[in-house]
Amino acid sequence: MTHTEIFDRHVEEYEKWYEDYSEVYHSELAAIREQLLKLPENIRGIEVGLGTGRFALPLGIKEGVEPSRSMAEKAINRGIEVIEVLAERLPYGDLQFDFVLFVTVCHLASLKNALAEAHRVLKHEGSVLIGFLDKDRSIAQQYIEKRHRSTFFAKANFYTVDRIQTLLKEAGFKNLEFNQTLFGDLDEIEEIQIPKPGFGEGSFLVVKATKK
Repeated sequence: MTHTEIFDRHVEEYEKWYEDYSEVYHSELAAIREQLLKLPENIRGIEVGLGTGRFALPLGIKEGVEPSRSMAEKAINRGIEVIEVLAERLPYGDLQFDFVLFVTVCHLASLKNALAEAHRVLKHEGSVLIGFLDKDRSIAQQYIEKRHRSTFFAKANFYTVDRIQTLLKEAGFKNLEFNQTLFGDLDEIEEIQIPKPGFGEGSFLVVKATKK
């Protein structure tokens, strides 16, 4: 079963996670929002792999792509303009956007190809933002250990900070800036956490990089 088929079949389970782990979700949102606030105002951006719109909607992102039809329908019902395509084949012309957001890139077939597409559609000096679970930290390690009985993470590809840095630089990005959140194991997080700069402590990182 492909990633897309998994999300098509389990969209309600996906939605329930955000209710069960509300503090985790809002901590991730806070970290992404902090990086977005560093960008100029009144700019146009997309989210790639936007799921049901759980991040795009509160972050004010009005459009993006999502290959799962069931997930896309939820996002459309939330008022987001969605095109049902893969991250590796964005249906946009060159130099269209000021920023591109990815969240949980572990589900992409090829992050390398997705970043090449993001670079193509970004304007000069545009920004890419990536939210991801650090493979070296506790939450990703928990998912890896339990992947054989996980609905969503059985085929996930987790990334280290070093690997993300390498892929971004190879894709033509510069000026990497990290922040981090989710300090502690998943079930221990009972309040919304304030993100910290850098990496090495939190399980969820957001990196912002600029197109050369």
